[in-house]
Amino acid sequence: MRLKDKVAIITGGASGIGLAACRRFVEEGAKVVLSDYDAEKGKEEAKKLQDEGYDVQFVQVDVANMKSVRELMDCTLNMYGRIDVLVNNAGITQDATLLKMTEEQFDRVIDVNLKGVFYCTKAVAPIMVEQGKGKIINTSSVVGVYGNFGQTNYAASKSAVIGMTKTWAKELGRKGINVNAVAPGFIATPMVQKMPEKVLEKMKGNVSLARLGDPKDVANAYLFLASDESDYVHGHVLHVDGGIMM
Repeated sequence: MRLKDKVAIITGGASGIGLAACRRFVEEGAKVVLSDYDAEKGKEEAKKLQDEGYDVQFVQVDVANMKSVRELMDCTLNMYGRIDVLVNNAGITQDATLLKMTEEQFDRVIDVNLKGVFYCTKAVAPIMVEQGKGKIINTSSVVGVYGNFGQTNYAASKSAVIGMTKTWAKELGRKGINVNAVAPGFIATPMVQKMPEKVLEKMKGNVSLARLGDPKDVANAYLFLASDESDYVHGHVLHVDGGIMM
């Protein structure tokens, strides 16, 4: 098993890509802390995996709140004694064009998508440094590379995640910690699937493989970066986008 007995925290784990990652990680032997802001959904999904015999625990977290993040790390250490992998997967959208976007919309996305990654990594890094090993995986987006209409806040946050990933790779590599990012393209998450069919078809038309990605496609990328197979992959941004043509 590729993650046997490794302890992994996955934020935004109650749905979409995060939930797919939780399942892939436990299938490969990991002990997973499924963390999410949505306590009801998080407990429900953790219970489903527990009923299948997997070692999964739910811990509620608001990644935009440092106190909440530190409690997540403390709780994980109390349960398992170590943290081997952190997947900074939690993220939100509040779309609007530049002329219509409010300060509140901009700030909220930055708080969750950017500050949340900063808070979680800052909290876990000392633990991994003391262990002498760890894997940090940050979720960016192709939007952070190419931009996207109506997503000033989201594009800014995901582009900044790439910058932080490369900076932390320089700072933490000598301490035994691998830091990488994944940049998903158009993935068929519940949020995306609610879009009008016309929009979905246009999205597919921008992808060389002519389909939306499955959450499992991104979860498998997380799995690779979390495993020992990627021990010499560092400071990298792995695109999982089906060959998107922006």
